[in-house]
Parts: sequence; C-alpha cells; structure tokens
Amino acid sequence: MSTMMIQRLKGQGVQRLWRPAQWGLAAALTISLVFLLGQESAFAQDAEAVQKNADTIWTLVAAALVFFMQAGFAMVETGFTRSKNAANLMMKNLMDFCMGCCAFWFIGFGLMFGQSGGFFGRSWFAFSWQQAHEAGDWPFTFFVFQMVFAATAATIVSGAMAERTKFVAYLIYSVVISGLIYPISGSWAWNGLFGDYNGGTKGWLENLGFIDFAGSGVVHLVGGAAALAGAMVVGPRIGKYGPDGEPRAIPGHNLPLGMLGVFILTLGWIGFNAGSTTAASPDVGWIAMNTLLAASAGAIGAMITCWVHFGKPDMTFAANGVLAGLVGITAPCNTVHPVGALIIGSVAGILVVISVVILDTVLKVDDPVGAISVHGTCGIWGLLAAGIPWFAHAESGVTWAQFGVQVVGALAYFFWPFITCLILFLILKATVGLRTSAEEEVAGLDVGEHGNVAYPDFVSAAANLEQS
Repeated sequence: MSTMMIQRLKGQGVQRLWRPAQWGLAAALTISLVFLLGQESAFAQDAEAVQKNADTIWTLVAAALVFFMQAGFAMVETGFTRSKNAANLMMKNLMDFCMGCCAFWFIGFGLMFGQSGGFFGRSWFAFSWQQAHEAGDWPFTFFVFQMVFAATAATIVSGAMAERTKFVAYLIYSVVISGLIYPISGSWAWNGLFGDYNGGTKGWLENLGFIDFAGSGVVHLVGGAAALAGAMVVGPRIGKYGPDGEPRAIPGHNLPLGMLGVFILTLGWIGFNAGSTTAASPDVGWIAMNTLLAASAGAIGAMITCWVHFGKPDMTFAANGVLAGLVGITAPCNTVHPVGALIIGSVAGILVVISVVILDTVLKVDDPVGAISVHGTCGIWGLLAAGIPWFAHAESGVTWAQFGVQVVGALAYFFWPFITCLILFLILKATVGLRTSAEEEVAGLDVGEHGNVAYPDFVSAAANLEQS
C-alpha cells in the first residue's frame, strides 16, 4: 500500500472521529448557551424581586421616620406652650394620629387614591387583606406611607389652637380632616401615585402638570390653612392681648424640649421628602441633601431677620426657621439644584418671621407655636418656588409656564381647607363647643380636660410655697 493511500485512510479516520466531536461540541455549546440564557433570565427576575423588596423596605423606613415626626410636633407644641397644658397637647398629638389612622383607612384612602374622575376617588374604601394581597401586596406599604402623611396634616392644627380648645371638638376635627378634607384635595395632585391599582387615573392638578413632590401644598398648606381657620374661630388665649389690643408674650415652659422637637422633625423630614420616591433609588441622596440645605438656610434667614427686627437672635424664631425651610423645599425637593434649595430655604426663614409678626400684631390671630406661618405661609412659598425656573436643575424641564400652574394649585390648597375647616369649626362651636371654659383655661387643660398633671412636682412645689 502506498504512502499516499495510507495518509488518505488516516485522514478519513480522523474525519470520521472529528464529525461526531463537532456535533457533540455544538450540542454542548447550545446547551450551555440555553442554560446561561436561562440563568440570565433568572438573575433578571431575582434582581426585579430584590428591587421590589428594597422599595418596600425603604418606603416603610421612611414611613417610620414620618411617624416619628408626631413626636417632634408634640415636643415643639408642648415646649413652646405652658406647663399646665402639656398633657393635653401630648394627648392631642397622640389621638389625632389614632383617630385619623382609622378614618383614613375607612374612607380617606379611597377618596384620595381610588379610581377618580379628577376630583376624588371612588374605590379602595376600607380595603381588605384579600383585595390588597391579590393586587401584589404593595397597597399595604403604600397605605402606611400615605397614612402618616395624613396624620402630619392633621396634627399641624393642634399647635395653632393650643391651650384653649376642647378635647372632644379636636377629636371630631381629626376624623373629618383625615377622612374627608385632606384626602379629597390630596387626590387632586397625588391620585396618580397609586398607578395601575386605581386604573391609572389622575387628579385634575396632576393633569395640569402641578408640582408638589412631597407635600408643601398637599400636606403643609392644607394643615396651615386649617390652623388659620381654627385659630380665628376659637379666638386668642386669655391674656394674649391687652386692653388696647397690644400683643403680650406668653413664654413656653420648656424651650429645650421644643428644640428637641425641631431636631426630631428635621430627622423625620428626610423620610418625608426622600421617602416620597417610594423607591430605593439614587434620587434619595440628593433629595435629602436639598432638604437639609434648605432647613439650614431657613434657620439662618430667620435668625438674621429676627436679629435685625428685635435686636436679639431669638431661639424660637431660629427653630421655626428650620421648619420653614423644610416646608418650603418639600414641593420642589426633586427638581431644584443645591443653590436653589439654599435660596428657597433662606426666603422661607425670612417669611416665617414676617408672617408671625403680621399675624400677631396686625391680624390679631393667636398662634402659640407659629404653625400657621411655618406651614401655611411657607407652604405657599414652596409651591410657588417649584415653578421658578431659576431654582430648577437642567433636567427638571421647569419653565415659566409652570409658575401659573403652581399659582392655581396654591389657591386651591389654601381655599379648600380654609373654607371647609371654617365651616367645621363654626359647627363645632355651635354644637359640642370649641373652646373650654375660662376657668379651665386659667387652671390648665390638663386637669380640666383629662384629670392629669404633667408635672406634679411643680404643682407640689408651688403649693408648698403658697402655704409657707
């Protein structure tokens, strides 16, 4: 056999061996590719599940921070008022949350986030476990987050009406604002946040492109306007104004306690603003940054304004400056650049001092803690600031056309709660009574309304001094 023939036979043998190897290698590669694609799909599904779980956890953490703001409001209101009303104010801050929570579940959540024609929702009233579970469980988390926002709007009023409001009237107010007034107006701007769960409907302000990311108007202006109505109807505290109408200072009993409340509120506001993403996304960082910048600028603006006007850098004005800056930045916290946040906060700090002085000396509206000025005046400013392009970052798309929409929203969020709460408080005044008796007010609401004494050692010491 020739050498050429042997080489040919060897080549044919190699080919016979190589062809099955080729098919085997191809099959192995195909199987591997299918496996890898399957793994990639599984990884994608896992990543989606991880993101969903992270969104839920972050939203609940933010909700916990917002709930903790109840403690902040309680500290501010109690510290900046007299000791004889401390238990009453703590009780009101507890019960407006508890009453409001139940009312919001029964009717408020549905009015705010149910399927809507633009003005209020018509579904998701007193929703069941089965209904929310079948919808994918997100409604549970979303309800908790929105419920603590409703409680924030309700509790603003307690400070403005402190030291002379009947407890039973306040309980009725808490149910009405959390169950009806706040949710109806809230649906105008936020109904679409519930997404496909309500069929993708939106409120009429949403359809106009209204900006209120975390609630300068939806929450704070509503609370501030309601507080104005309540303070006007209930009237000033005994001794607040002299015979000629000149205002008299009624100092709070524990200013450090009030300042502690301000620090708590600032912490909680990170959940308020950054938590409004309802998603564990990188946006939470720069929203939190804008929030703290505005709060700091608000304190500086209020301190300087107070220093110039009164000759002293008053601590309570600086504290309200922090809160003013926070309220001002709440609407545009996701659309403004850092310099814009500083300007918005500083202007809010200036405005809160001016507003307090005008309410106290010109309008004769007695607001013991400055709630109307902080939440009402600065809530309006926050909504308007969201429509000023100078403050907005490049990707926000804000133009001067937006400013007109913001004016419409500001008017809506002032007049709706002011008129409805004015009617509510007048009805309460004519029925169950809105104001405590003069004797109870002088003695303190703690004893008259609750039979409690917040500081029994103080009472004992005073009694001993009188006896000696």
